[in-house]
Amino acid sequence: MKTRQLGRSGLTVSELGLGCMGLSYGYGPATDTADAVRLIRAAFERGITFFDTAEAYGPFINESVVGEALEPMRDQVVIATKFGFREGDTGKGLDSRPERIRQVADEALKRLHTDRIDLLYQHRVDPQVPMEEVAGTVKELIREGKVKHFGLSEAGVDSIRRAHAVQPVTALQSEYSLWWREPEKEILPTLEELGIGFVPFSPLGKGFLTGAIDAQTSFGATDFRNTVPRFAPEARQANRALVDVLAGIAARKKVTPAQLALAWLLAQKPWIVPIPGTTKLHRLEENTGAAAVMLSSEDLKEIEAAVSSVPVQGARYSADRQKLVGR
Repeated sequence: MKTRQLGRSGLTVSELGLGCMGLSYGYGPATDTADAVRLIRAAFERGITFFDTAEAYGPFINESVVGEALEPMRDQVVIATKFGFREGDTGKGLDSRPERIRQVADEALKRLHTDRIDLLYQHRVDPQVPMEEVAGTVKELIREGKVKHFGLSEAGVDSIRRAHAVQPVTALQSEYSLWWREPEKEILPTLEELGIGFVPFSPLGKGFLTGAIDAQTSFGATDFRNTVPRFAPEARQANRALVDVLAGIAARKKVTPAQLALAWLLAQKPWIVPIPGTTKLHRLEENTGAAAVMLSSEDLKEIEAAVSSVPVQGARYSADRQKLVGR
């Protein structure tokens, strides 16, 4: 697998990373630790060197699993984690006070079995703490050697600029895919201007762009897609039209819909590094195969025309989750 540099930061990673959240959180019961460790190591064996976790995934469980899995190859990989929720619990509200950031960093270092965090993101912008204080605290952690690079997640343009003025931001992590293209309006031009890399999460539309989900699909009781308007049965029924047109293009290219969706993201900018997640080895192999898919300008035009013809139904977040993004 080839590598990419996140913006002008000098941080080089595999062109596809692995989002590890789903191994412990968000999509149902946690994967057995031994199975999760095997999957993460299988990703490394297939050329992935960029692994994404957070204290809030579990909470705390995911960092420990990632730390265990990557300890033998620690110097060959880039590990990203996040701070920003009170007590590491997404249900307890935001907390990016400087003392909390420091606590999270110290505890993450232990769970990750490492002496430095390669990329430390603010998970969500905290309106109670000035961005200058947040960036300044991470700047101190970088100076102390505990952190190498600073990132933001789901931040708006104003927050990105304010943070970058204090401590250069290496990467922004936000949702971006063929069925959520909002970042193209303001975010991507800002990142290009400032030399910041972009790390799309949910690059496969939380699984929808794989074609494996339809109106009849049922999600487990703890699967957060139950709360997402875009995954309501009637929205899924309408949104299948998008998957169907992409599947037709993928079939002609002799690739899967998931590979087409990931290849499309890779073709947008050379500083974009998607982080698809999975709990299944065959999906991991399918996703990594996307790195070898080349899309011509004609392919991209065809995809653009197809996607433009199918308006996606449903909001990407519930109202309470939406309040946390774009600040």
